Formats: sequence, C-alpha cells, structure tokens
Amino acid sequence: MKINQIDIKPDMKVSELIDQFEGSGVLGAGRVGRACNLLAKMIEDENTNVFMSLGGPLVPGGLRHVFADMIKNHHVDLIVASGANITHDLLESFGGSHYKDMGADDEELNEQGIGRIADVFTSSEDFEVFEKRIIEIFEEISAVKPHISIQELLYEVGLRIDDENSILANAARENVPIFAPGLIDSMFGLQLWMFNQDHDFIVDAVADMHYLSDIVFNSEKVGGILLGGGLTKHYTLASNLLKGGLDLAIQITMDRPESGSLSGAPLEEAKSWSKAKCGSDLATVIGDVTVLFPLILAGALDKISSD
Repeated sequence: MKINQIDIKPDMKVSELIDQFEGSGVLGAGRVGRACNLLAKMIEDENTNVFMSLGGPLVPGGLRHVFADMIKNHHVDLIVASGANITHDLLESFGGSHYKDMGADDEELNEQGIGRIADVFTSSEDFEVFEKRIIEIFEEISAVKPHISIQELLYEVGLRIDDENSILANAARENVPIFAPGLIDSMFGLQLWMFNQDHDFIVDAVADMHYLSDIVFNSEKVGGILLGGGLTKHYTLASNLLKGGLDLAIQITMDRPESGSLSGAPLEEAKSWSKAKCGSDLATVIGDVTVLFPLILAGALDKISSD
C-alpha cells in the first residue's frame, strides 16, 4: 500500500486534515491519525469507560478548559491527575492566573516572587490566596469527614468551588471521580501536611483502591487517554491490571524508551504486563501534549459529529 502525500487546502476541517494524516499513515502523521480514530471510538462507545491521566504541566500549559469541557460533555469517566494539575486548577478557581512573557532570568524572577515552568509563570501572590482558601476548605471538610480517601477529598473540594471552568468543580457535579496518588507531592499536599500539624484529619490513599477496583471490574471495556507519563500513567495502567488491562488507549509523551522509563515506554510494552490486553488497539504519539491533544480531540469530535 502506497503512502499518500498530504494535501492542504483552504478552509479544511480538522477532521479532513486528520484524514490526510491517516492517508499518509506513517511517522508522526500516521500516529496522530490512528490516535484520533481511537479517541473517537472511545467517546462514541457507550460501553467503554474512558480513563484519562494528566501528567506534566497541562493546566498551566492551557488545557484546563479542554478537560473541563470533556467532563461536561461526558467524554471522560474517570481522571487520574498529578497533584500539581489539581493545585493549578484551584489556583485559577481562586482568582489566580498563569502568565507568559515575563522574562527568564530565574534569580530575578525569584526576587519578584515569580515561579517558572518552562515559559509559563506563576505569582507567589496567587499562591498565597490559594493557601488561604484551601485551608478554609480543609477546615470545612475535616469538621464533617475527619477520615477520608483522596478521591473523596477531591470530590468534597470540588463541591465547594464555584467556577464553571474548574476541572474539580465539574468533576464533582458530573460525578467523575478524580484520583491523585501523588497528591502529597504538590502545593496542595504541602498545605494538607501543614493543616495536619494541628488537626486530626486522616487522608487515606489505600481507600481509593476499593472504589477504583470496583469501577474497573464493573466496566465492560476501558479506554485510556494517557497524557504525559510518570505516576499518573502507571496508576491508570496498573488499576486495569486487575481485569487484564486496557481495551484500547492512546498516549502522548515527549519521553523516549531507551532508558526504560515508564514515561517513554510505548503502550505495546504494557501488553507484556497485562496492563493492556493482548489484541487491544493502542497508539503512541511522540510530541507535546499541549499541541497534539487539542488537535486529536478536535479531529475526533469533528468525526463524531459528521457520522
């Protein structure tokens, strides 16, 4: 079968561009085309529960509304997030922002109270507001639920957020559970530790596994959207080990496989561990999530609406 050359025309729809990628069928274009088709398949199939993992600075990188809309539109059924993405979601809910074009001399930024994530900048003033507000929320929750799982804690926090663009708030309203196995490794976790210095508030990470395993076992099929790598990717994969692995999945990562890291491992490797089923449909795309996932999602939604 020959490789079709990509043709670009004025006023192309996103799905038409993706079709051109798929027609090429090779290298990054081919991978994006396959990932788009798999994502459309996941979203359309009512019998597939879609698990999405969020690793890396995806909220600071501009994808917050994308994830909130996916929750509102019932395109995702469960989220595994890093503590950092949860923190940055709340930072914006509490009136803070993420900034650009503030220079890159890190010692000067430190003097100005500015933190840097590549070319994304945050203000210490916004984090001060975050710290104050999250402690107030911890006070409310601990008064009624002194022993709670991480997933339940994030649900309770989401119920107390009045922000239509918040990931946590929309997940609580739509009953989309959020798991965060590395929650302590974040500003949210630091504030939780500080709060616990003078409060009897137990956050139980092991308790999440009871609820998560029930979701896995009660799912006819599970699809995975693995954005970035690390702990959030592995937690999503490993949770499905209980039932033989994911049925279909896409991952987008910038990492490489040579070092043996999970973040750079192609999804096919997960079959050897029964974290993805033998015969499952998988697509690994190498590149920046903030560029590729909006393109793949827009293409998938375009394809679905055109069916």
